Amino acid sequence: MNIFEKQKETQDKLKKSVAKIKHLVAVGSGKGGVGKSTVAVNIAISLAKLGFKVGLADVDIYGPSIPTLFNIENQEVAGREIEGKIYLEPIEKFGIKLMSIGFFVDNNKALIWRGPMASNTIVQLISDTLWDELDYLIFDMPPGTGDIQLTILKELPISGVIFVSTPQELAVADVRRAINMIKNKDINIPILGLVENMAFFTPKELPNNKYYIFGKNGTKNLIEELSLELLEEIPITEDISLTNDSGNPISLDNEALETKHFLSLAKKINNKLNI
Repeated sequence: MNIFEKQKETQDKLKKSVAKIKHLVAVGSGKGGVGKSTVAVNIAISLAKLGFKVGLADVDIYGPSIPTLFNIENQEVAGREIEGKIYLEPIEKFGIKLMSIGFFVDNNKALIWRGPMASNTIVQLISDTLWDELDYLIFDMPPGTGDIQLTILKELPISGVIFVSTPQELAVADVRRAINMIKNKDINIPILGLVENMAFFTPKELPNNKYYIFGKNGTKNLIEELSLELLEEIPITEDISLTNDSGNPISLDNEALETKHFLSLAKKINNKLNI
C-alpha cells in the first residue's frame, strides 16, 4: 500500500467513525497553560445542559487532562465486539461521552513518542470509539502546531475551530501562529472565534471590580488584526481551579457566575453552526 492509499484508508476510517455526528469542533491554543482543557470541558457540559448530545475527545496526547477534570482517572474502558473487531465504549459522565488517551497510559510516565506514532494512536482512538449519534463532538487539541493537529484538521470534517488564549502578549504571539496555520489554504477550516481565558479577576467581596492581572489588550489587538470574533471573556477565579481539581467542572453549578460565561459561549457556538 503506497502513501496515498494509506492516507485514503485513514480518511475513510475516521469519517466512518464520525458519520453520525452533526458537528465536530476543535478547541485549540497556541501554547499550554492557558486553560484550553478547562474551556473545552465547560463548553461540552454547557452544550449538554442546552439539550444537545455531546462527546468530548481528549487528543492532547502528551498532556491528557480529561480523566482528571472528570475524576475518572482509574476507570476502565469497556470494549464491544462488532463483526469480529473490538470497539471502545466511551465513558459517560455528566451526560457526555468521553474518550482520552489518558485512560490507557500511566499518569506517572512520560509518553516518548515521535509524531507519526502519536498521530496513528489518535487516529485509532477516534476511529475505534463507538460515538454513535451526537450533535457535537468537541476535540481538546494539543497546544501549538504539530502532527496531531494536522491529522485531526485535515482528515476529519471539522465544522469549526475555537482558540483559547490569555491576554498576555506571549500567549497571543503563540496563538497567532496557530491561527495562521488554520488559515493556510491546505487546511482552511472556519475559525469560530477566540476565547480569552483568565481575562480578569474579580474578588467575591468586590463584585464590581475587575483586575486585569495578565494584561488587557493583547487578545483585543489580535482579533482586530486577524478579523476574528471574541466569543467570550472568562474570568480567573479560585472556584474554577477548585472545581477542576475535584472533577466537578464549574459549569455544573447553575448559580456560579462562571457558568453564565460558559453557557453564553456554548450558545454562541451553537448559533454559529446553525443547529
